[in-house]
Amino acid sequence: MTMRARDTASDDAIAEQAARWVVALTADDAAAREKARIGFERWRQADRRHAEAAARMEHLVEQMQRMRADGTTRPARAALSAAFTDGRRGRARRMGAALALVLAFGLPGWLAVQAYPLSYLTAALTADARTGTGEWATRTLADDTRLTLGSGSAVDLRFDESRRTVELLRGEILVDVAPDAARPFMVETPHGRMRALGTRFAVVREADVTVLTVLESKVAVEPPSSPAGPIVQAGQRVRLTAAGPGPVTAVDVRSVEGAWRFRQLVVQGEPLPDVLDRLSRHRRGLIRYDRAALEAIKVSAVLPLDDTDRALSLLAASFPAIRVRTLTPWLVLVDAPGGP
Repeated sequence: MTMRARDTASDDAIAEQAARWVVALTADDAAAREKARIGFERWRQADRRHAEAAARMEHLVEQMQRMRADGTTRPARAALSAAFTDGRRGRARRMGAALALVLAFGLPGWLAVQAYPLSYLTAALTADARTGTGEWATRTLADDTRLTLGSGSAVDLRFDESRRTVELLRGEILVDVAPDAARPFMVETPHGRMRALGTRFAVVREADVTVLTVLESKVAVEPPSSPAGPIVQAGQRVRLTAAGPGPVTAVDVRSVEGAWRFRQLVVQGEPLPDVLDRLSRHRRGLIRYDRAALEAIKVSAVLPLDDTDRALSLLAASFPAIRVRTLTPWLVLVDAPGGP
């Protein structure tokens, strides 16, 4: 066997293993899913090629988890399983599995696989707490802090005798901090650390920015590149990027509280791409756009998060320079043909 043939056979075997993990990770039984999660993480870290194969199948897992709630994952898993029980090897088997996935999920599944980085798969599968698209959840932590996760969000929790840290992996959270003088409460993202000096605040993490909004008392911001940042008071907001904290601006606390209660997106002078990022987490399909082309458009609006079609229509009506094209229910293109 030539080196090329051996490499192809190896790739086929890894692709098959990755597809088997997709089946296992979306089992109906919770204990089986947990066992698969542990095994998948070990497999993924064992070889760079495993991680690459996982990346090619990444968001498909979340699609299947959503469908499990609707009772529609069994046909997809059955199709995948059948692809691996006929004794055939090589490219034909891999292509059969891919076809089974396409038939099971159609265009939305294929689009999802193209759209998300490997880091999202890891977050979605291994996070201590997470929500799917269109799902909100509130839980009480071990210290009696109340943590609410918005749609498409994930966090890791690190609590011990000296610290209480929530790492926001993606999405948005609303935190009601329980007092504990011996253990500071922190929220961390790649853009900085936010240390609670009071009780109630919200944090949104997107790819390039973290937004902190303080609703009660105050929060100290600690950027990764400097020892200290601003102290943000109740009724204030700050955007954190790789360049550091931006200016602290005023917000209407009641509007923010209402947005969480009624599942709305309230923005004041935010770049349109950031708004589209947040709408994307509340939509089962994809919103595709050129970030650089839309960055100069600033949005101040109240948009419904439980009806993203209406939210996009409101944006198009408010900004004649942009064009919103719905190619399918699963793919929307936003651009500015004439410039901002």
